Amino acid sequence: MGDETRGEPLHPSRRDDFTEFVAGRSDSLIRLAYLLTGDQHAAEDLLQTALTKTAGRWRKIRDNPEAYVRRVMYHEQIDRWRSPRWGRERATDVLPEQPVGDHSGEIDTRVSLAQAMRALPARKRAVLVLRYYEDLPESEVAKIMGCSVGTVRSQAHQAIVRLRRLVGAPVTQES
Repeated sequence: MGDETRGEPLHPSRRDDFTEFVAGRSDSLIRLAYLLTGDQHAAEDLLQTALTKTAGRWRKIRDNPEAYVRRVMYHEQIDRWRSPRWGRERATDVLPEQPVGDHSGEIDTRVSLAQAMRALPARKRAVLVLRYYEDLPESEVAKIMGCSVGTVRSQAHQAIVRLRRLVGAPVTQES
């Protein structure tokens, strides 16, 4: 492995230190690489790239080489995630057992619900968001909004009835 800037080989004593480091820390580093990539082959590539860069800087980073390798792996993986090629299809040995179902109906429901939420008055929308999206208890919602628990309950009830009408869902007596 050569010097990163000049392409010169490592001095024999440095090469021995580097080889010892690689032999002693490879298991730990490949685990980190796998956790960063989620793929064994990509992890091996990532670690090899990091070690190549480390070898070129060995003289300067000998005091704490593992931290340097970890930092290089992290930055290399970030660069890969940002690459337009990241996330493309990957070959696999095992196909999924079940095909992915059609979720277009769920998307339609979400779009309808989002439109209906925007049609609600701000106060009713806030009650629903705090109560059901943020999963806060009625008492906490009341504190945040500066009103009583009874007001939160009635606003939530009215908002749900209105949402059901807006999305075309049946409005029941319990609503």
